[in-house]
Amino acid sequence: MEFSHFPTGIFAGKQSLYLILLLNFIPIFVTSQSPATTERDTLLKIKRQWGNPVALDSWNSTSSPCSWPEIECDDGKVTGIILQEKDITVEIPSSICELTNLTFLNLRLNYLPGKFPTFLYKCSNLQHLDLSQNYFVGSIPEDIHRLGKLKYLNLGGNNFTGDIPSSVGTLTELETLCMHSNLFDGSFPAEIGNLANLESLGLEFNGFPPMALPPEFGKLKKIKYIWMRDTKLIGEIPESFGDFQNLELIDFAYNNLEGKIPSGLFLLKNLTMLYLFSNRLSGRIPETFDSSKLMELDVSNNYLTGTIPESFGGFKHLEIMNLFGNQLYGAIPESIAKIPSLKVFKVFRNKLNGSLPSEMGLHSKLESFEVSLNSFTGNLPEHLCAGGTLFGAVAYANNLSGEIPKSLGTCSSLRSIQLYKNQFSGEIPSGVWTLVDMTSLLLSDNSFSGELPSKIAFNFTRLEISNNRFSGEIPVGISSWRSLVVLLASNNSFSGRIPVELTSLSQITQLELDGNSLSGELPAHIISWKSLTILDLARNKLSGKIPAAIGLIPDLVALDLSQNQFSGPIPPQLGVRRITSLNVSSNQLTGNIPDAFANLAFENSFLNNPSLCTTNSLPYLPSCNNAKVANSKRLSHRVLALILVLAFAVFLFSVVSTLFMVRDYRRKKHKRDVASWKLTSFQRLDFTEANILSSLTENNMIGSGGSGKVYRISVGRPNEYVAVKRIWSDRKVDYILEREFLAEVQILGSIRHSNIVKLLCCISSEDSKLLVYEYMVNHSLDGWLHGKKRVSLSNKVMDWPKRLEVAIGAAQGLCYMHHDCTPPIIHRDVKSSNILLDSDFTAKIADFGLAKILEKKGELNTMSAVAGSFGYIAPEYAYTTKVNEKIDIYSFGVVLLELVTGRQPNFGDEHTSLAEWAWNQHGEGNTAIDNMLDTDIKETCYLEEMKTVFRLGLICTSNLPASRPSMKEILQILHRCKSFRYSGGKSPDTEYDVAPLLSGNNSEKYIASYKRINSNKVIDDSSDDGLMISSV
Repeated sequence: MEFSHFPTGIFAGKQSLYLILLLNFIPIFVTSQSPATTERDTLLKIKRQWGNPVALDSWNSTSSPCSWPEIECDDGKVTGIILQEKDITVEIPSSICELTNLTFLNLRLNYLPGKFPTFLYKCSNLQHLDLSQNYFVGSIPEDIHRLGKLKYLNLGGNNFTGDIPSSVGTLTELETLCMHSNLFDGSFPAEIGNLANLESLGLEFNGFPPMALPPEFGKLKKIKYIWMRDTKLIGEIPESFGDFQNLELIDFAYNNLEGKIPSGLFLLKNLTMLYLFSNRLSGRIPETFDSSKLMELDVSNNYLTGTIPESFGGFKHLEIMNLFGNQLYGAIPESIAKIPSLKVFKVFRNKLNGSLPSEMGLHSKLESFEVSLNSFTGNLPEHLCAGGTLFGAVAYANNLSGEIPKSLGTCSSLRSIQLYKNQFSGEIPSGVWTLVDMTSLLLSDNSFSGELPSKIAFNFTRLEISNNRFSGEIPVGISSWRSLVVLLASNNSFSGRIPVELTSLSQITQLELDGNSLSGELPAHIISWKSLTILDLARNKLSGKIPAAIGLIPDLVALDLSQNQFSGPIPPQLGVRRITSLNVSSNQLTGNIPDAFANLAFENSFLNNPSLCTTNSLPYLPSCNNAKVANSKRLSHRVLALILVLAFAVFLFSVVSTLFMVRDYRRKKHKRDVASWKLTSFQRLDFTEANILSSLTENNMIGSGGSGKVYRISVGRPNEYVAVKRIWSDRKVDYILEREFLAEVQILGSIRHSNIVKLLCCISSEDSKLLVYEYMVNHSLDGWLHGKKRVSLSNKVMDWPKRLEVAIGAAQGLCYMHHDCTPPIIHRDVKSSNILLDSDFTAKIADFGLAKILEKKGELNTMSAVAGSFGYIAPEYAYTTKVNEKIDIYSFGVVLLELVTGRQPNFGDEHTSLAEWAWNQHGEGNTAIDNMLDTDIKETCYLEEMKTVFRLGLICTSNLPASRPSMKEILQILHRCKSFRYSGGKSPDTEYDVAPLLSGNNSEKYIASYKRINSNKVIDDSSDDGLMISSV
């Protein structure tokens, strides 16, 4: 464009005017664009510092941050960041506080490492901070009060240690404070009571020292939710808690609270959930109430007395009533049956009596009815399943009579009926046998009659009808009972032959038909008893030969064929198996007893079989070698006596001479030895090396292994002992044992944790070394789980609550090693025999001889050789020597499977491990986990916990290391298992409940991952320690 025809002055004036206008608009443009651009640049920088995670792909330079789904804005300014469960593994960048308007920060359910980020103090407007369920360690800083505007603080589900600082009590704006599921070993401050605006307090699942509820908590007048489960509370519940008019939830479960339940708690009008179970509360349950909104009441496992208050019938919204495990007496009020919302009613293990409420189940959709272990009389209520939702009717060990209500035969939701040890009679309603979800029918010790059906429900796994009046023959159609695991039908009137179809039940583990009138020969061919462990056919009229096929049952450990009419020889195949209990007495057997049974362990197994003999010397049995025995008796008694007298005199003289020589030698040697020993202490000691060395005698030895012997030695006061592990006696130290000793000393001498065995000191000389530990009174977990062969444990069974506590304790020890030690420590030999139990059954990890300190967290370490024990060794050892913490996860998974199944890690044979068996059972479509659980401890109230731990064991033993969870995640799941059944089988719907790996679709993802890996035989030896949950 030409401007030459304009006057020069005019053009110059206009040009100046344009320039002035442009300069005036530039600040406005810059001012309006700068904040959004700056915030976007800051967020993109944070994204880069986090390694550009896939979950943040929407963050880009071409769009406004306010359009990103993880960002909240107010008036175009970034005020909130929500990055929950985004698989972030890098520390929080300090640049996050460049977002000056930030008030809301949620980073929960990630993998954030490091200590508490104190640079957040610069986020001066922060009101909501959620860092829960990450990998933070160390202590919470004393100056956390600098976050003075906080209204919400959630640090739960991390690995924080030490105390909760008292300065938390100066965050006066706080409405929510959550510190659950950490590793605190110090106290929580009474100053929390100064938080006048506090509505939610979550301190549950922490290792605080025993302490009472502070009186200062009585000032929390706005409090609505208090979670303090499993925090070692002692003393009484303060009466002031009855003044909290806004209170909606109280959870004081799993503590040691004593005294009475404050009557004011039942007068709180807004209270909806009250959990006081597993404490030491006593006295009567308060009679008066005004808590009309109460939905869940659990005061089980205490020492409460008195009757169930009649007023409880006024809880119109009550869904769960758990009163079991107390000392309540009297009858159940009829009014309770009329609560319209009642779903779960559990009063078992009390001293209740009288008749059961006749209308129970008629007015609500009852799901669980458990009244066992009381003294109830009369009939079972007719309408238990009127709502069509009943899962279980459990009323065993009472004095109930009459027949099973016919209505239960049409209850399609029913899974289990347990009525054993009562006085019931009549026949079983025909519909019960074929209910689609029925899994177990336990009716032993009654007077039931009738015959067995040809067909039962597909999921039917357990039938117990011993000590009744059932009759007839075992139906040929029993071959359709494919899922049956346990059949106990002793002491009835069954007759006829045992059909060969019975041997086709491939899942059955226990078959007891003793005390009937069965006759004929046993099936010569066994189709599929591949899982059978116990077979009892005693006290029948069976005849013929014992089939050799019985000796080929792979898992058989107990066989009782006594008091029948069997003839012929004992099959030699029986001696090849692992049978530990055998009884074939009172038959007509002939021939030689197999050598495997010709010892004192089976001395009573062959009585009253006149034609049996043995090549060994056994009481009550003739020898098969009579000729040799007769010749030996020809020796003159007089000559024999003379020889014995002379031999004894020579022996006595030698012993006396030797004792004098040994005494002098030991005195001299002891002085030299004590001088040559060096003691290195790691704790304060009240004994010397001389005390230990003088007690290293065979009388004090309690065990031995490949690297030495273990002694129990008394020190100090009576009944005070230490355990001493002696390595390399009378030989020079070799390299491997030297390495094991140094590993044990290096690790145990430098770490402290309540779930790791305490190394008191080491005592060493040139050719022998001693490790002195605290003594574990209850020995090892292995002894309790597989102790049938261990006389010292008196064959006692560890119940499920103890097993779960042991699992949690061991997990806490391993979690500390993996996540809190710098650098991390891997044990490499986790197994049930290396988990020791003190007098309170607290689990402690032991034997660190194979342990390895990783150079850096998350890095792989190269091992020179396979470490561990068969059944516990992770499969990646077959493909690589580069391993990390995931090998401990695998081994711990096997321990979890031991805890829930009761089986040994290599229970099958030398080629089959427990983990392989569990996966094979699950992989073949056998989804009824109930079948695989330990029958010695399986109770309805614990089933959900046990099944969850079983699934967790499966996930931990995945073939792919990256598919295994971390110890921190495992510990969180185990903590929540304890409370699963108290929420009616559902995870509590609160922000304080950690979303476990096994909830929702995550479990299926893990299972699918394992199956895919197994089918492709792929092992990833380059996996790191980070577990990406959402990508599994």
